[in-house]
Amino acid sequence: MTVFDSSARYYPSGALPLDDLAYWIAFSRVLGIGPKRFRQLLAFFQDDVVAAWNADSAALAQAGIDQRTIDGFLRQRKDIVPQRELERLEKLRATVITWKDKNYPPLLKAIDYAPPVLYVAGKLTEADQFSIAIVGTRNASQYGRQVTEQFARELATHNVTIVSGLALGIDTIAHKAALDAGGRTLAVMASGLDTIYPADNHTLAKRIVESGQGALITEFPLGVKPN
Repeated sequence: MTVFDSSARYYPSGALPLDDLAYWIAFSRVLGIGPKRFRQLLAFFQDDVVAAWNADSAALAQAGIDQRTIDGFLRQRKDIVPQRELERLEKLRATVITWKDKNYPPLLKAIDYAPPVLYVAGKLTEADQFSIAIVGTRNASQYGRQVTEQFARELATHNVTIVSGLALGIDTIAHKAALDAGGRTLAVMASGLDTIYPADNHTLAKRIVESGQGALITEFPLGVKPN
């Protein structure tokens, strides 16, 4: 039985059934089950993510998961309702991308610990493959601010996407310079999409999304606060 019968706005690719997607998202909430262990589970349970989620301690051990991680997973599982994760996404202007989707960023997918699920507000484009990250201190010197603005502006003008972390200081300058130049920028967040941090950058985050010039991206599900 599917959670929602119609295609979901938050998951346009449809590469996974929505029921399965709910469990992929649920696993992304579990501390201790990262990309490596999640891949182990999918391999052992032959891509049956529902079976992996409902597995008992013995089956998880057979899948190669250590006992400490098993105990942590079973404890956390009691408080996570997979279907509720989809209900949360329905209320937010966001989309979900998984390993199974063709539009998962290819350069990110090439690393060993690529997140199984990405949450995106805004638009990713093929042009974003041509990107450069600009990050730095929150307490920037005047020289640092000037150089950051110059680099970000010139690169953005020449169709290079500027990637940063939405923090104060250098990150903020890089994002704004790219937008002001009419270029693209991506903000990689250390929290869920529903928690803009720092709060001072809420307007900037809104501009990135609503301008059509970029996106907010995170591997963390809704409700996760920055730590």
